[in-house]
Amino acid sequence: MAALSVNTNYGAMVALQQLNSTNMALSETQSRVNTGLKVASAKDNGAIYAIAQGMRADVKGYGVVLESLNRANSTVDVAIAAGGAISDLLIDMKEKALGASDESLTATQRSAFNEDFKALRDQIATIVSNAEFNGVNLINGSTAEITAFANADGSSVMTVQDENLSLSGSIITLSSTASMSTASVASGYVSTIEASLNNLNQALARLGTASKALTIHENFVTKLRDSLEAGIGNLVDADMARESAKLQALQTKQQLGVQALSIANQAPQIINSLFQ
Repeated sequence: MAALSVNTNYGAMVALQQLNSTNMALSETQSRVNTGLKVASAKDNGAIYAIAQGMRADVKGYGVVLESLNRANSTVDVAIAAGGAISDLLIDMKEKALGASDESLTATQRSAFNEDFKALRDQIATIVSNAEFNGVNLINGSTAEITAFANADGSSVMTVQDENLSLSGSIITLSSTASMSTASVASGYVSTIEASLNNLNQALARLGTASKALTIHENFVTKLRDSLEAGIGNLVDADMARESAKLQALQTKQQLGVQALSIANQAPQIINSLFQ
């Protein structure tokens, strides 16, 4: 047992040390409860914090990748929708051309077919010129290709080639000034339109394949980002149930520490009774 002294109160020093230790643990637990994080800064755990920050950077990067993929996919979807509409117009134009190739028609009747034919032709040009998303048109020959980020640091990209569906082009070979003045000319357009339809179907197949690839990668990146976020949570998130229980225990311990310090501080008063 320590000797009674007016200069040194060993019991009070021990009680104060324990109380300070409890207060530090309580402050740490309260911080975890307030932030929901067991590693909120580098001073909590430098190594884990560095790993988590690197993973957070990847998560942000994959967010940009998803935005890039979404834009590219939307651009391709617009092109596919426009291609489908052009395909329907070509089918109608084939019908008009076949009808106008009938030798028994009068000039007036063939002219009526021709007017419909030219209106459909012009509609194709209108669709091609307006099929754009976010300022990018993938079917009018103005854009050679579009790219989308494939990874978080931008070092890898996915590329979609353009498909020029303009009239008088390599896919739709029908002239932009096509007109059916005679039955023989109309008959020639039937085979031209059939060839254009075959070319268009192949172009749409390529665009569809590109769209599917973008969608598959978009789903993969979404799952990868979710996995990274879960990994960050495993590293830095606090177990709130455990922290709640710990908080209550430390609060009780703090109260007891204050009482112990109070008792220890009363010990030197015993000396007064020795000299009465």
